Amino acid sequence: MLTSKQRAILRSQANSLDPVFQIGKGEIDETMTRSVSECLAARELIKLKVLESSLYSAREAADRMAQATGADVVQVIGSKFVLYLQKEKDSKYADLLH
Repeated sequence: MLTSKQRAILRSQANSLDPVFQIGKGEIDETMTRSVSECLAARELIKLKVLESSLYSAREAADRMAQATGADVVQVIGSKFVLYLQKEKDSKYADLLH
């Protein structure tokens, strides 16, 4: 669980990120969850976008994806949201957050 201070630091880091996934009108399925998990394992901090045609709001998609991947929701703003999952080794955000 992230503190508000840690969340603020990660929000500032995510500000310049482009969305790496888009959630459209399909379900959030196992394939998408696996892809997002792999991306989180590689990058730790990712931004996703929910399209207008989606069945989910950005908050619903963020909560579902966070629960499925074990990540923390850093921010939900408009149609975008940011997830964070710290690496066990070589985390580039660990020093910023402690």
